[in-house]
Amino acid sequence: MPQPKSSLSELAILFLKLGTIAFGGPAAHVAMMRQEVVGRLKWLTDEEFLDLYGAANVIPGPNSTELAIHIGYVRAGWAGLIVSGVCFIVPAMLIVLAFAWLYVRYGQLPEVAYLLYGVKPVIMAIVLHALWQLSKAAVKNLWLGALGLIGLVSAFLGVNELLILFAIGCVAAIAVWAKTGWIRLPKTGLLPVVLLQTGGVSAGGATLMGIFLFFLKVGSVLFGSGYVLLAFLRADLVERYGWLTNQQLLDAVAVGQITPGPVFTTATFIGYILGGVPGASVATIGIFLPAFVFVALSGWLVPRIRRSSTASGFLDGLNVSSLALMAYVTYRLGQAAIVDWLTVLLFAASAVLLIFFRINSAWLIIGAGVIAVGLNFL
Repeated sequence: MPQPKSSLSELAILFLKLGTIAFGGPAAHVAMMRQEVVGRLKWLTDEEFLDLYGAANVIPGPNSTELAIHIGYVRAGWAGLIVSGVCFIVPAMLIVLAFAWLYVRYGQLPEVAYLLYGVKPVIMAIVLHALWQLSKAAVKNLWLGALGLIGLVSAFLGVNELLILFAIGCVAAIAVWAKTGWIRLPKTGLLPVVLLQTGGVSAGGATLMGIFLFFLKVGSVLFGSGYVLLAFLRADLVERYGWLTNQQLLDAVAVGQITPGPVFTTATFIGYILGGVPGASVATIGIFLPAFVFVALSGWLVPRIRRSSTASGFLDGLNVSSLALMAYVTYRLGQAAIVDWLTVLLFAASAVLLIFFRINSAWLIIGAGVIAVGLNFL
């Protein structure tokens, strides 16, 4: 187990802040974490940060939450693992819970479009800045740069994200093996990921145990980010169990997207609709619990991979393909975020403040939100 390098209070303060102001989905969360733990606090190097991000991409569950848990484990061991994850999740959970209460009470979502209008272009600037900084550590040579470009083109062609990650990782590992002539894996071997399949959920009324088991299954088998939740949830919650209507599910996913913190807090909203505060609690625990387990089982493996030239090559390939996917998601989100002269201005101003003045992203987000709210009342 790693020796504590940060206090639990330091981890708690950092991830409580990020869980409260980290709008924009997984790519934005990664960018903000990088700005904090690499840029401001100097807890990790860009290469160490990328290794943890790559590891989070190949286990089931919410990527950005697992990255937060990885950082906590590296900085303060098992206690840090729990504190960082919980502190990143809880603020988002409470915000979503408030939205769910308003939704059930009034039958519709509060209007937040004007807030997101101002915040989104700032998030794009934060993500692009992080991509540039991380690429300098990930693209160690022309070969890895070419693999990253192949990953980006593959994403635009619609290739599955997991296939991109593993294929490029394997190609990079084979290239190292061909150069060294033999494969040197860590003595401990590679840890297999076991996908938990849970039962006990049936059609009819949703019980607390049924809600918990369903979201435990989702958190255990769903790869990627919260962006793929909609289709996965619809098949079971709407069609199979009949627990929600299509509109309720769409509203739940929308709340997960527009609130800060992990997109998987969609589960909190759904749980509240199905079973009030107890339902929201068990749904949230169920969907995030596997992330803690998977990181606990795999976190020790990352430094050992770096000791093997071939396994290290796989991780290098994984890192450049992860950045390629992050760039693709940023492009798609940017099309919806930068839509007129004001959003262009907010994007450009944020980029200048980040690059030349190193302003903390939290202040940029708060400032953009204030501007958006102010314009709405003019």
